[in-house]
Amino acid sequence: MYLPPHDPHVDDPMRFKPLFRVHLMERKSATVECMYGHRGPHNGHIQIVKKDEFSTKCNQTDHHRMSGGRQEEFRTWLREEWGRTLEDIFHEHMQELILMKFIYTSQYDNCLTYRRIYLPPSHPDDLIRPGLFKGTYGSHGLEIVMLSFHGKRARGTKITGDPNIPAGQQTVEIDLRHRIQLPDVESLRSFSELSRLVLDVRERLRQEQQQESGLEDGGAGGRQSPREPQQGPAQPGAELPAEKVGEARGAEAAGAQPGQGQPFVLPVGVSSRNEDYPRTCRMCFYGTGLIAGHGFTSPERTPGVFILFDEDRFGFIWLELKSFSLYSRVQATFRNAEAPSPQAFEEMLKNIQSLTS
Repeated sequence: MYLPPHDPHVDDPMRFKPLFRVHLMERKSATVECMYGHRGPHNGHIQIVKKDEFSTKCNQTDHHRMSGGRQEEFRTWLREEWGRTLEDIFHEHMQELILMKFIYTSQYDNCLTYRRIYLPPSHPDDLIRPGLFKGTYGSHGLEIVMLSFHGKRARGTKITGDPNIPAGQQTVEIDLRHRIQLPDVESLRSFSELSRLVLDVRERLRQEQQQESGLEDGGAGGRQSPREPQQGPAQPGAELPAEKVGEARGAEAAGAQPGQGQPFVLPVGVSSRNEDYPRTCRMCFYGTGLIAGHGFTSPERTPGVFILFDEDRFGFIWLELKSFSLYSRVQATFRNAEAPSPQAFEEMLKNIQSLTS
C-alpha cells in the first residue's frame, strides 16, 4: 500500500507499507501471508474475482489486535497515518474526521478487494504531464488525485477518498478554454476581486450554454457566425480560440522559465493547510470542485480557480469554501500501469466512479 506523506507535506515522498505476500511453491501451489498488524506475517488467502480484480482475506485477524485494545490500536494508527498524537490535534472537527476514518478502515481487517488502475495516457499538447498527485484536503489530510486531460477539459479523479467525497469521484474539473488572468498581487489579496473574476466567467459560461441549447433547438436566426479570435492581451476570464488551446498549452508547458512566472499570493481569508506554496504561477483556468456532506450527501459542483505552478505542482482555490488545495506530483514509478488504449482508460474512470455514485 502506498500512503501519502504526513499532512501537509505534499512534496515529501510516498510511504510504502506491505499488506500481503505470496510464496510460490512447486507444482503451481502457493502460500499467502497477511502482513497487516504488528505481530508479524500470518496466514491469509487470495481469491481471483475476475479479470483485473482480486480479493485478500486474513485468516488470523487476532494478529491485528493489540494488548492495549482499540485505544492502543487507534493511537498507533494515528502515529503511522498522521505522524502525530491525538493531543496534537486541537480542532474538534478534525478529531471527528480522523476517528471516522479509523473506524471505517479498521473494520475491514485487511479483507480487501483490489481493482486495477491505469495511469492516464499522455499527449504532446497536454498542459502538463498527467499522472498521480498528492493534494491537501483541509481536515481530511492528504489524498491522492489522478490528473487526466480530455480535449478542452482536465479532470482530477480521487484515487483515495474521505467521508465527504469517496474515491472514484471527480474532485475538480478544469475548463481549458477559459483562462483567468489574475490581477496584480495587491489586488489578488482581495478575495472579493478574485471572486468577481471567477463568477464573471461562470456567468459567461451559463450564457454560452443557453445559446448552444437554443441553436440545438433550432432557434430563430439559425447558426451564429463563429466568434473571431480575440486580439491583444487576454482579459480576465477570456476564452482562448479553439485552435489556440493546444498551442497555448504546449508553449506554456514547455516554455515557462522560473523568471517568467506571474507573482501569486492567496487572497486574505482563504485557508491553506500548507503555507509553503509557490509564489509564482504559469497560468490559471476556471474550474469547478465537488463538495458534499458526510456520506456523500447533497453533492454539488462549485466554482473555483485552477492554478498551474510548474510541471509537478498545481493548486485549486475552492471559492465557496474559501479554501486552497496544493497538489504535488507522485514521483514513485509503477510498472505495467499504462492503459492498453485510450478507450480502456476512459472505461476504467467510469467503472471506479460507478462504485460510489
